[in-house]
Amino acid sequence: MSARKLNILHVCDHLGWEGSRMHGVKRLFSWMMPRFDPDRYAVSLVSLRRKDLSEETLESLGVDISYLHRSKFDPATLTALLKVIDRKAIDVLHLHGYGATTFGRAAAALRRLPVVLHEHANLTDTPWFQKVADRALAPFTDIAIAVSRSTAEFLVRARLVPERKVKVVYLGAPFDEFSRARTALEIAAAREALGIKDGDFAVGTVTRLHDSKGNQYLVDAARLVLDARPQARFVLVGEGPLRPDLEAQAARLGLGDRFVFAGFARDVAAALSAFDLSVFPSLWEGTPLTAFEALAAGKAIVATDADGLLDVLRDGRDARIVPKRDARALADRIIELMDAPDERRRLGQHARTTGAEYDIAAFVRKMERLYALLHDVSRRTRRKGVLDEDLSFLERSRA
Repeated sequence: MSARKLNILHVCDHLGWEGSRMHGVKRLFSWMMPRFDPDRYAVSLVSLRRKDLSEETLESLGVDISYLHRSKFDPATLTALLKVIDRKAIDVLHLHGYGATTFGRAAAALRRLPVVLHEHANLTDTPWFQKVADRALAPFTDIAIAVSRSTAEFLVRARLVPERKVKVVYLGAPFDEFSRARTALEIAAAREALGIKDGDFAVGTVTRLHDSKGNQYLVDAARLVLDARPQARFVLVGEGPLRPDLEAQAARLGLGDRFVFAGFARDVAAALSAFDLSVFPSLWEGTPLTAFEALAAGKAIVATDADGLLDVLRDGRDARIVPKRDARALADRIIELMDAPDERRRLGQHARTTGAEYDIAAFVRKMERLYALLHDVSRRTRRKGVLDEDLSFLERSRA
């Protein structure tokens, strides 16, 4: 293994969706970057777009980040990225997003750098121009990692990465942060902040208000639950473009203050502590970071059978699984668990055990091993030797 400190550059397209201050990939970077061994790895980040305007910036969390301020198809992105690579004497590139994997692999070809292509989505297809780029740049992909099994299938089928190069590597959450026991006063304060009253049974989700998350089915389910159990109060924590539509839906169903749109929460762990039950009504997923958070927090979970969720949640052990797009089934499971405190406790205990397997620190240790292996083997073997090494550590629950 290399004796000197390695310079690693993560490259992403952007750090936020419209109407969202701290979405998944941004939170992932905020967790990962400080956990790399600073004596062995100098890890920095480049965003191809402009700096986001939110106060929850990665710089404030101590992340070394550069912004290229380039538009989506700007060919000058390649020159700007090469300047960063040369200035930082980068050894390994870790790429997230279509633009990043396109310009990043082109830069890697020019500088003969090893590449990790990291796919977070499980879409059905890619645009024709992305297929052209992916086909041309496939030889410059050392290894591709997918956040779920369905994402791995997407990499092979749509992004044209040879199956041998694709490994499923699950992400995670900071287990110590989310598993910390909360005092009664802390929980009471968190519930009050979210509008949860004494005697309420809080059914909550931390989510992005986007089509994939299926929150319209949670709103429908809330009406069914409240008809049977009026002490329920639903709390939706998050931002996104669908908020007006969801609020209008809740108003049409007469949910009033029994369905709380709490908006952005800076302290997600505190918000989770306020929930009696955590729900995931998703329609499709890679693997949502919020699921790892709820597991670590030891929450009883009701979730759909969306791809990605089924990779980490086990029906009857650490969650109850229902069919997606089925508000009635979602409501029935919520009511069932409202009436079964012992079962909620059992599910929560198993959830925390599962959550410990997906500590983000374990993911970081895997990446450290992978970076060292790529640096030692890739250039020497013209990218051919990495796949002949033992990569089983990537797919184990722990590094």
